[in-house]
Amino acid sequence: MPTRALVFDFDGTLADTESAVLQSWQEVFRAHGSELPLDAWYAVIGTQHTTPAMFALLAEHAPGIDPEALRPKSKARVFELLETLGPREGVETYLETAKEHGLKLAVASSSSGAWVNPHLERLGIAHYFDAVLTGDLHKAKPDPDLYLAALEALKTGANETIAFEDTPHGITAAKAAGLTCVAVPNAITESLDFGQADVVLPSFTAKPLEALLGD
Repeated sequence: MPTRALVFDFDGTLADTESAVLQSWQEVFRAHGSELPLDAWYAVIGTQHTTPAMFALLAEHAPGIDPEALRPKSKARVFELLETLGPREGVETYLETAKEHGLKLAVASSSSGAWVNPHLERLGIAHYFDAVLTGDLHKAKPDPDLYLAALEALKTGANETIAFEDTPHGITAAKAAGLTCVAVPNAITESLDFGQADVVLPSFTAKPLEALLGD
């Protein structure tokens, strides 16, 4: 079955936002006299539970914290770190190639639309996508709901759609929805287990999209 559509995760896949978010949380923990255990971060990365999980963990180390007071400061720090961030290397080439081949494109992200859409605009890649599905309107990964919604929005079948992900949680979601899944880990996730993925690439520059379409 020829490929008719591509669906991309956002955080860590299209742009390495996860590095900035992780750095922000590490700074919050250090400001309260402790270190953020990376295994706790990896347990929630790619899901919708990152912020509550981090605040709950921080409360264990620093009882009496006020999450509502810390939240805007943490968010502002993330945006400061992301000001100069562009798409991951090779992403724009993939998107251009996909459009040249007439493929439909979607984003499927556990993050909210209020987070994803402004970043897509700022990165200059929003115009490539036919649909943007987000975790404020659909069940977050590893539930397959976001990918099922993407298939419905694009009007394509799972057997003619490829997903691109950077976390095991995301791959679980894509595979549960029946999609072929290409893992493209980043510096934060490269040490995780990507055994569920159909293909694992070290970067978007490691293999042209045409080669994937021809596999």
